[in-house]
Amino acid sequence: MEKKPTKKYTSKADALVKLQRYCAYQDRCHQEVRSKLIELGCYGHDLEEVMASLIEEKFLDEERFARSFARGKFRMKQWGRARIVQELKLRKISDYCIRKAMEEISEQDYQKTLKEVLEKRATQIAEGDEFARKGKLAQYAMSRGFEGELVWQLLSVDG
Repeated sequence: MEKKPTKKYTSKADALVKLQRYCAYQDRCHQEVRSKLIELGCYGHDLEEVMASLIEEKFLDEERFARSFARGKFRMKQWGRARIVQELKLRKISDYCIRKAMEEISEQDYQKTLKEVLEKRATQIAEGDEFARKGKLAQYAMSRGFEGELVWQLLSVDG
């Protein structure tokens, strides 16, 4: 008969060391760190003390996380502002940190990236009707988190 693995309680000191490593590897949000601590079996007062310690020692910084998240998703995945804001809100990031994160994306880079996304997608759409083609392009860009008004503005200039 096989034994089921029992959830082992991790001491506060061990949890702190593990989470320092976890946070040093990559910026994390408070929600991710909380989940990881619970996964390790660290609860209540111990959990709060470890969180406080990580914040004090600068392993955990929500504004830094939001800024690097926004930069990364914009540059690597070419997400629009709306999608980035939505994802940050899902991670329970404060409005202040979200505003700071949006400062990481310059308007010039944003316009350039949107144009590149539309141009790349345009080569993949085989649609004869220009109106339907623009509709598909706009839908695609908006699904990536770019603002509809901006998308249509760019499509009408290029059209």
